[in-house]
Amino acid sequence: MPDRCEVLPGDSVVARRGGGLLWVDAPGSPALVAALHACLGVSGPGADRVLAAVAGQVSSLAHGAASFALVVADPATGTGVALWSGKGQPAVDGVPMSGSSVEGGTLASGFQLGQTLYVGPGQAAPQMPPGVAYDLVEGTVPGSGAMLQLAASAPASAAAQPSSAPSFSAASDAGFGSGSGSSRVAAPDSGEQTAFWRPDTKASAPVLRFDDGMVVTVDEDIVLGRRPDNHEMVTSGGARPVPIADTQNVLSSAHAALQRSGSEVSLVDLGSLNGTHVAGPEATEWTQLEPGVAHPLSDGDRLLLGWTVITFEQPQD
Repeated sequence: MPDRCEVLPGDSVVARRGGGLLWVDAPGSPALVAALHACLGVSGPGADRVLAAVAGQVSSLAHGAASFALVVADPATGTGVALWSGKGQPAVDGVPMSGSSVEGGTLASGFQLGQTLYVGPGQAAPQMPPGVAYDLVEGTVPGSGAMLQLAASAPASAAAQPSSAPSFSAASDAGFGSGSGSSRVAAPDSGEQTAFWRPDTKASAPVLRFDDGMVVTVDEDIVLGRRPDNHEMVTSGGARPVPIADTQNVLSSAHAALQRSGSEVSLVDLGSLNGTHVAGPEATEWTQLEPGVAHPLSDGDRLLLGWTVITFEQPQD
């Protein structure tokens, strides 16, 4: 029996990637959410040091109240490392974890994963209410908590690659980190979803790759936002609207634009409320753009719009 990750609906965020599982409630703190999401792929020796380093940055990355619970699994040993703060509380087999206090939260390492793993606020309910949860294979979705039921035959199955079974892989509510280019199972037809286009056959066109594998081809100017259809660049016919699902209301209606000039693509913040940030492939900090000032993009640059992280890919000639 494969593992199953049940997510309860809610207004916070749940993310799953590889052996990592995250619940976070931190409105207005996109940099913190992005940092936590980047930890989902961490495993093996030294994972506890990585999470401790992230914990040390919580106070500087969080703006206002922030709660989270993050667990990453070590597939080689069937053990895990967890970091939590605020109302967040991970649990194994229904028993809340205990750990050591560190700057920015509580850290636990080397614990056995057990049969069930919970992330969310407070202690997990003994059983998810029937009919309200759905199975998350990989991606980022709105949710008030998540329960991962691990396969009995392989304790490290939480780190397995997503299966091809007809389970749910997220369309991007608020994507974080860089994702693979593999195709994903479509999300259920309910609620907001990110509008997307598959790349066409024009190899020279750059693309924007969301964390869930969805791709937008940048073959013309585009406007990104919660409801970009009414922006003047779109209504004048000069740009294509690309709406991004935003259940947390952290995106502006027209948040940012990508403008093409020959083979060069530039990112422009359109006066968004929470700002537009960019970081190079190896950068560890985000740089906020000045509204209205074009920033040329290079291959591998990451874009942060609200809680949405997108990777810019420029095909090589």
